[in-house]
Amino acid sequence: MIPPQEASARRREIEDKLKKEEETLSFIRDSLEKSDQLTKNMVSILSSFESRLMKLENSIIPVHKQTETLQRLQENVEKTLSCLDHVISYYHVASDTEKVIREGPTGRLEEYLGSMAKIQKAVEYFQDNSPDSPELNKVKLLFERGKESLESEFRSLMTRHSKVVSPVLILDLISGDDELEVQEEGTLEHLPESVLQDVVRISRWLVEYGRNQDFMNVYYQIRSSQLDRSIKGLKEHFRRSSSSSGVPYSPAVPNKRKDTPTKKPVKRPGTIRKAQNLLKQYSQHGLDGKKGGSNLIPLEGRDDMLDVETDAYIHCVSAFVKLAQSEYQLLMDIIPEHHQKRTFDSLIQDALDGLMLEGESIVSAARKAIIRHDFSTVLTVFPILRHLKQTKPEFDQVLQGTAASTKNKLPGLITSMETIGAKALEDFADNIKNDPDKEYNMPKDGTVHELTSNAILFLQQLLDFQETAGAMLASQVLGDTYNIPLDPRETSSSATSYSSEFSKRLLSTYICKVLGNLQLNLLSKSKVYEDPALSAIFLHNNYNYILKSLEKSELIQLVAVTQRTAERSYQEHIEQQIQTYQRSWLKVTDYIAEKNLPVFQPGVKLRDKERQMIKERFKGFNDGLEELCKIQKAWAIPDTEQRDKIRQAQKNIVKETYGAFLHRYGSVPFTKNPEKYIKYRVEQVGDMIDRLFDTSA
Repeated sequence: MIPPQEASARRREIEDKLKKEEETLSFIRDSLEKSDQLTKNMVSILSSFESRLMKLENSIIPVHKQTETLQRLQENVEKTLSCLDHVISYYHVASDTEKVIREGPTGRLEEYLGSMAKIQKAVEYFQDNSPDSPELNKVKLLFERGKESLESEFRSLMTRHSKVVSPVLILDLISGDDELEVQEEGTLEHLPESVLQDVVRISRWLVEYGRNQDFMNVYYQIRSSQLDRSIKGLKEHFRRSSSSSGVPYSPAVPNKRKDTPTKKPVKRPGTIRKAQNLLKQYSQHGLDGKKGGSNLIPLEGRDDMLDVETDAYIHCVSAFVKLAQSEYQLLMDIIPEHHQKRTFDSLIQDALDGLMLEGESIVSAARKAIIRHDFSTVLTVFPILRHLKQTKPEFDQVLQGTAASTKNKLPGLITSMETIGAKALEDFADNIKNDPDKEYNMPKDGTVHELTSNAILFLQQLLDFQETAGAMLASQVLGDTYNIPLDPRETSSSATSYSSEFSKRLLSTYICKVLGNLQLNLLSKSKVYEDPALSAIFLHNNYNYILKSLEKSELIQLVAVTQRTAERSYQEHIEQQIQTYQRSWLKVTDYIAEKNLPVFQPGVKLRDKERQMIKERFKGFNDGLEELCKIQKAWAIPDTEQRDKIRQAQKNIVKETYGAFLHRYGSVPFTKNPEKYIKYRVEQVGDMIDRLFDTSA
């Protein structure tokens, strides 16, 4: 059992807790009541706010819709006004741009093209929206007037600023292939940069907006004229400024500048002048032959104008290539791409036709020269043909895209020159063979015949043009003529393209043919002389001249390609003629030859018959010696070495024979007047022979 005091205390504790719980419950109840009251108040406020929002929405939405409508209306009005302004502006284009169009584009191209753009747009607007409007006709007329002004400005700019290229600059451009520095300094500027920009803008506008191609005709006509005049100016420059050697020079200026190009002497192609110089050199060594005629016109003394004209033509060909390349570069900036080839083809026609016509004139002149046997003129074809063939790759490159007729002009000219050159070679060989034996044309002193000097001079000239001459012969299938088989390895796919070795063999065979014909003709001509000794001297001189000329000009190496024994053969011919000549002295030496002398005993008085025989021997020797020396003194052996050799050999023979005779009979009393018969001492005889072949002695 719990004590009463504890129970009482326990009860009071529980009552206290219960009282506190009741107070807490009362507080919670009061708080819930307040919260309910607040909730009711908030619900009331929200309900009131919702009601007000509903009222506001109902009043704002109609206003918003009305405002949106007004904004659209405003935008429409603004667009309409803008369109009206734009349309109205087209009606003012004519008046706004008329002054600019009337004054033209000169000096104001940018502004002018801007005005033309406005007119173009106006034309397009009226065509689309009001095709019957009078304004359309007005802007159309203004547009056409503006286009004509642009065309006129294009022509004016091209005419005023397209200048003929000076010969000096062209020569610098040609020689610039070998020197980069010169090439850079010699760059052509056909139009000033500012002018070029204007021309390009006008051409593009005319193509894009003007729908006009007439300006291309204007362009090629103007540039074609300048190209043609530039090349003709170069040719005239050669005629005016060529010196006696035919070499034009550009003015030398110490300080190099782009506007003052300098020029070194132009490298001249080989012409017949080189062979003429060789002949002069041989003349100094006693090999010249000017006495004696031939139906071949002499190569010496030909007009130097031929060399000038040849050089001029060759340089004009090179100039055409360089200028045409430059023209195409200029054209690419100005002419639309799909019109460039056709325009370029038209542009170069006059200059190209001029070159081809002049080339055909050269061929025609060569053809006439062959008829009259003037082969010196024909030789001008060789350097020209060689240059044309060397230049052909550049020609082909420049003419890419042009018409077939344009591309075929140069090959046609080359073929014509090869044909006429081959004919000249064959006719020359035939003329050497058939040159008539005219007695009045034969050299009286037996020196070198003009036919020989002309033939050698012609062959020497071929040294500079071995491949060209060989190609000429090959082009005419002369291999069959000379029995030279064609090796497939020696020809390319082209029927006219042969290896250099094959061409050299053809040329060697041809030269041997000419020399053979010459030798046969000389043998025939030598028969004109009544004196066999003079005939031998004539053949000796000619053979010696041929051999020395072959050796000095290196023709002998070319001959040796097919005739290895040619040099030895000529030496044998020369020696043979010397022996023939020496036989002419037998009629002198036979008088005093030991086999023909009388035999007598020393100390025994001579009989009258023996004395008479000795007198006859002395007289025969003296008369024969005097006669031969008188006759042969007028003969000529131009080669000093050969002359001395022949004199010395003959002098040794005669002096030895005469010395022995004089030693044997000089002291024999065969006459009372020994000075009448013993007219010459041995030394005097030698001196007389030393004066042979010397008209000045």
